Amino acid sequence: MKVKKGIFGIGSRLAMVKVVEKENGIETAKNYLMDVAEKMGADISIEVQEDGKDVTFQVNGADLGVLIGKHGQTLNSLQYLTQLIVNRTTEQFYNIMINVGDYRERRYETLSHLATKMATKALKTKRAVHLEAMPSFERKIIHAILSDRTDVETHSEGKDPYRYIIIKPVRKH
Repeated sequence: MKVKKGIFGIGSRLAMVKVVEKENGIETAKNYLMDVAEKMGADISIEVQEDGKDVTFQVNGADLGVLIGKHGQTLNSLQYLTQLIVNRTTEQFYNIMINVGDYRERRYETLSHLATKMATKALKTKRAVHLEAMPSFERKIIHAILSDRTDVETHSEGKDPYRYIIIKPVRKH
């Protein structure tokens, strides 16, 4: 309780002080995902794994394809919205990853295969190869996979959400 003194003691009164409990952003995000999945007709369970600033929502259940969408677009959108929810309700910044079934593992394998295949194509044609637009975390995977190679180099161009990777052969002098 805080007291308002007034002027020269005239008009003094008690003031109300509100105490608002901080929301747990991760729990709010989990509830949001459960609600969205239910409305999309998917019966799911969510396991949350926190590792410092990295938070993974492992989603399992039936009819998971509807949550993934074409080329993971629905999943990427859900992940983006969930990250917004978490970071608006907490003081700390979190990196959010949503893995539906084993989609992220399968996508990693696909990206790994794509990276090596396109690097080989760039070397054979001696020209730069442009990949499709992809989210930043997928671009990071491609860059990481090809970072140890000395025969090709990678860089990203464009503006999100249309940012893409270019793989080009390294010219030897």
